[in-house]
Amino acid sequence: MPLFQNAQYYISAHHLSDLPVPEGIEIAFAGRSNAGKSSALNTLANHNRLAFVSKQPGRTQLINFFALGHQRYLVDLPGYGYAKVPESLKLHWQQVLSSYLMHRPTLYGLVLVMDTRHPLTKLDTQMLDWFCPSGKPVHVLLTKSDKLSRNAANQTLLAVRKQLDAGWKNCTVQLFSSLKKQGVEEAEKIIGAWLQQAASQTPDPTPHDPS
Repeated sequence: MPLFQNAQYYISAHHLSDLPVPEGIEIAFAGRSNAGKSSALNTLANHNRLAFVSKQPGRTQLINFFALGHQRYLVDLPGYGYAKVPESLKLHWQQVLSSYLMHRPTLYGLVLVMDTRHPLTKLDTQMLDWFCPSGKPVHVLLTKSDKLSRNAANQTLLAVRKQLDAGWKNCTVQLFSSLKKQGVEEAEKIIGAWLQQAASQTPDPTPHDPS
């Protein structure tokens, strides 16, 4: 059974004040607009419409929480870097994302989604700079790997791994294709290990918790 098979929509937040009470374990997914984040989430959950997929970038405008049960949550962060978003909204999400990534106590790990053809953009590295000082793990999904030849994709993987090792700590990286459903088991293994490790460090859920 896929790791996120039973994921169910829980809540959405536009402001930091809208976030749920920090309880349990959160794994966040972030990525540049049109990098394939929503498709990756849907593929991992084996669900066509868990996260909204659009050919128009910039459609994820909210922080969306999906409950996995036992106070575990998958958090879909707004895509960043879409040029047509108003400047005021860009500034708003910059503040929200930086605060969430740097200060959210229940955020255990970050899955950073990058298009294999355009990895480690300036905004991607900004996300790493915000999150990595926490010492928490990061896993990079190089999506749309099917758009490159196997040799070119592997060369990109090695180059990105080298850059991550040089600039940031606690980062792993893999190739991923939602279209071909490639890399799913590898991603599930890593994220599943995060959840198990986090659970071993977290008190048991309270009896009244609905998720």
